[in-house]
Amino acid sequence: MDRVDAGGLKIARTLYDFVTNEAIPDTGIKAEEFWTGFGELVARLAPRNRDLLARRDVLQAQIDEWHVARRDQPHDAPAYEEFLREIGYIVPAPAAVAVTTANVDDEIARIAGPQLVVPVMNARYALNAANARFGSLYDALYGTDALPEDDGATRGGGYNPVRGARVIAYARTMLDRIAPLADIATMPSSHTESVEFRIDGGQLAIMLANG
Repeated sequence: MDRVDAGGLKIARTLYDFVTNEAIPDTGIKAEEFWTGFGELVARLAPRNRDLLARRDVLQAQIDEWHVARRDQPHDAPAYEEFLREIGYIVPAPAAVAVTTANVDDEIARIAGPQLVVPVMNARYALNAANARFGSLYDALYGTDALPEDDGATRGGGYNPVRGARVIAYARTMLDRIAPLADIATMPSSHTESVEFRIDGGQLAIMLANG
């Protein structure tokens, strides 16, 4: 394999070219500085990593031996836990500590939502995520005993439109509880009567079955 000497390391040419020519430009970091720093990290942490891997091998061998020696016995959970503590696999719980943070990205510290997978500033992504979660609600209602199976609303076999209608009705009733519609004059409005959703003048407008 073609390799490049950089930072005290021998790096595959394809990786070196990608990082140097595509990943680093416009980051404000010089390629030479990156490879030097990376090489120093590897030199400092590789021995520690080797020690940790060796320790893991020792622990695994001890655990294997414990199970093999008791292969014909019922599992003794208290004894097993005590054994894991003896070999250092389970360590004592630390004392209470106080932790502060600094330099945390806004996406984690200040903006609610991105941690759920989707950046909420991207409307398309956010809409897809909301649809996926509502779809998951439909799946949960249809496929579990959250809704009864009486009056033909059974779960088995192929799609059951009776149960499907019950799922949709339940979800719309739930929307009435958590995001109720504004009343029209003196007439109460309900998601159960909605037939169309649209954006009108920058506001969400919901058309009901009665127009």
